[in-house]
Amino acid sequence: METDSVEGRPLEDPELVERSRHGDQDAYAELVTRYQALAARTAYVITGSEDDAQDAAQEGFVKAYYALDRFRAGAPFRPWLLRIVANEAINRRKARGRRPTVGLSMAMDRPSPDTALSPEGAALASERRERVLAALREMREEDRVVIAYRYFFDLSEAEMAQALDVARGTVKSRLSRAIARLREHMGEETAE
Repeated sequence: METDSVEGRPLEDPELVERSRHGDQDAYAELVTRYQALAARTAYVITGSEDDAQDAAQEGFVKAYYALDRFRAGAPFRPWLLRIVANEAINRRKARGRRPTVGLSMAMDRPSPDTALSPEGAALASERRERVLAALREMREEDRVVIAYRYFFDLSEAEMAQALDVARGTVKSRLSRAIARLREHMGEETAE
């Protein structure tokens, strides 16, 4: 982990970006380490393929490195990187001519808050999670991405706006509509 040589503390993203801009490859390696799993999950949400996701994430990091001179100083790095990775994943999926079949289970790799539940409660929570993921697979890419950014990757509205390259108000409305469509889909599913 890249640390400040004077204070011995881990460096923040802006410091790592600035050092990377000046040719410090170790600083950029630290950024890659920090965001590699998130970048791969982001790409997976879009491509639906682990191999394509890994390739898109790797290519996204390469493109981000060469675009550091265009990165706006003081802007958050994470949403900027995720936009690059998402664009690369979209391009890869289009180039392959595939219809996306997203399995969002990779996006859910983080620990569940259901770990303290009884076995019955955990089974019900797992069943519900599977129903939600199945419903998400059937939704439009735009809806899947906005829901994944917010609820699976814990991006703030500001970070989502930057990653999607839209205004914060647009993020709110897209997220609201996507959640409504998910609820509608879940209601249809429960009725069947």
